[in-house]
Amino acid sequence: MTANLFMRCVPSSSKQRQVARPARIAAHRFGVCAALVLVSLVGVAPSAAAQTAGGLIARRAPRQDPSDTSVVAGGCDKPGVLRVRPFITDDARVVGAKLGQVESWARLDREAEQLWILGAYGPNDRVELTVGGVVGTERHKEGREGSYALPLLQGKYLVRPYATGRGPGLAIIAGTFLPHGRGAFVPAGYGTFAFAAASQAFGHEERVLVHLNVGTNYLRARNSVAGAPSGIDHQLVATWGTGTQIRAVGGMHVVAELFSGDPYVAGSGTAWQAGLRHFVSDRLQLDATVGDGIAGDTPLPRWVSAGVRVVLP
Repeated sequence: MTANLFMRCVPSSSKQRQVARPARIAAHRFGVCAALVLVSLVGVAPSAAAQTAGGLIARRAPRQDPSDTSVVAGGCDKPGVLRVRPFITDDARVVGAKLGQVESWARLDREAEQLWILGAYGPNDRVELTVGGVVGTERHKEGREGSYALPLLQGKYLVRPYATGRGPGLAIIAGTFLPHGRGAFVPAGYGTFAFAAASQAFGHEERVLVHLNVGTNYLRARNSVAGAPSGIDHQLVATWGTGTQIRAVGGMHVVAELFSGDPYVAGSGTAWQAGLRHFVSDRLQLDATVGDGIAGDTPLPRWVSAGVRVVLP
């Protein structure tokens, strides 16, 4: 699994309505998440659905009022947040030589519903190449609006694999999310990200895994402030994250992370995420998480997600 863009402006009235929503609505949405993921797998790889499964982000650019001069380059006047995939903190591992994988996950919060699909291939035991996109809907005062964005392109190089008793593993990841598509999920400009992922295993059969990511996200977008001189807006944002995976019983694992700035979503602030990951087999993995923003100019709204990762022979 793997991290580009801006922040959202949330009206105070929207926040108040969200607080008042009963817990049963969140539970219903989480069920919808799981259903969307399973449907996506059937549509993308029917034969793989019975074999295996994982998570990512999508950006929501605020709807801009022509009279509002505070919105720049598709974001707010505050550094911004978009959407976050199930697990932001990546690990020092690749899919494997001559193997492919399909990752799909659904994410719901008070502003949008997203369905992500990523395909990856390992030409050898050191390299992993990924391409993907996102489709979904944005909610606003006038109703719902469909949106999609693609392609997300990413490369990962495994410098050193990790294993219990042999020191940490290391991987280098870099990529871009091109500004193509329709609606609010389309990035505001051309962005690139790069980060290093270190992983350490502890205990028998890697009972505990600890991951650390450090990197940066660069965005080049056209200045869209009303009345301002035309030009290019440049943003460079540092990103970091730390996460853990602990085997509980059988194939069930507890996962948790703390991160600041998603490599795919510059300026997302600091947030936490926790949940469960179940390895049904070596080829099938299921995830379910909940997360919330805890710091930043506009903290991420609370979200739920469900994902699946299928490894293909």
